[in-house]
Amino acid sequence: MHKSQRDFDVIIAGAGPAGSSAAIHLARNDMRVLLVEQKKFPRAKLCGEFISPECRRHFETLGVADAMTNSDPASITETVFYSSRGHYVTIPSSWFGGPAALGLSRAVMDDVLLRRAQQCGVEVIEGATITEPILDKDVVRGIKLKLNGDEQQHTAPLTIDATGRARILTRKLHAGEPKSKAKLIAFKVHLRNTRVAPGACEIYFYRDGYGGLSSVEGDISNLCFIISAEQVKRLHSDPDRVMRDMVMKNRRASYTLEHAETESEWLSASWERFGRQQPSPAKGLVAIGDSAAFIDPFTGSGMLMAFESGELVADVIKCHRNQLDGVETDYAAAYLRKFDSRLRISGWLRRAAFKPRLAGIGIALCGASKHFRSRIVRATRSSFDPA
Repeated sequence: MHKSQRDFDVIIAGAGPAGSSAAIHLARNDMRVLLVEQKKFPRAKLCGEFISPECRRHFETLGVADAMTNSDPASITETVFYSSRGHYVTIPSSWFGGPAALGLSRAVMDDVLLRRAQQCGVEVIEGATITEPILDKDVVRGIKLKLNGDEQQHTAPLTIDATGRARILTRKLHAGEPKSKAKLIAFKVHLRNTRVAPGACEIYFYRDGYGGLSSVEGDISNLCFIISAEQVKRLHSDPDRVMRDMVMKNRRASYTLEHAETESEWLSASWERFGRQQPSPAKGLVAIGDSAAFIDPFTGSGMLMAFESGELVADVIKCHRNQLDGVETDYAAAYLRKFDSRLRISGWLRRAAFKPRLAGIGIALCGASKHFRSRIVRATRSSFDPA
């Protein structure tokens, strides 16, 4: 079995939007970056595929704005929240600092970002399995991986866990700790022949969960929803049955999905928890994107947080580029300042989202007051000024 080793300034595990954006920022500042990805791109990914207007600034900064526009994304001008009984409230995309959000599949968007990282000089390894972090007296100094049967190890003063909710590197550091039982299951599928309103992302609340439907490129609709593991088990883990027996209990979802036909395979994943994890799990290791925190999807800011955290970690690293000791502490403090408030607010909203009656009351309150509606929306973002 062949073994190889190389040294880098920074190693990033995971080539989603957080990992690839961090890699681009760092490489453009003359840092030697290794980006390791388990899959080979392009690949489908479980995601709502809603790209909020604030992400356009990140696309410009990363040098991928034209490539994203040329990928024929859907234009989403509003998000409409529907209670189980059909009452609704609308949030204009313009409140988020741009005329429209984008609907674009992760297969397309992530591939554009990864190829841009390569153009910027990032060393990319796809199809690799990370076996373990390299430790030196409890300090992470790189990773070991397998690629096509060969073992490799690569070292760096700093490693970034951008592996999403899987938190692969962080979990491997705590392999002996018991896993908590998954309470929620998420499903995603691409559909044709839905009745989703043009230019809208529709959010449906129903018992024990919620889901979203919106357009992506090529006249396809993306349906992504979450529901309690208990309900999934009751319905024999059949996603189509879960959709029809639970999601379509929402009146609007029943209408929009009545004649829908699947265009892709179903994807599913179990979720243990929402909210903040540990942005600095160990010395020599920091976490970004969903590895650091998983914000509730109905806020529409998950993708934004991926780009923001990728940019944030790069800014902190650049301040320490001559001596990376202390990056973890400074990054954790900056992360809390930037994201803690919105994560806390979304946690409060989550408690209502999973109870149809409370969700209905919330929709009624938001519908009755634009000021109340705008304050809640603003709380899920860093800053913006709704008209």
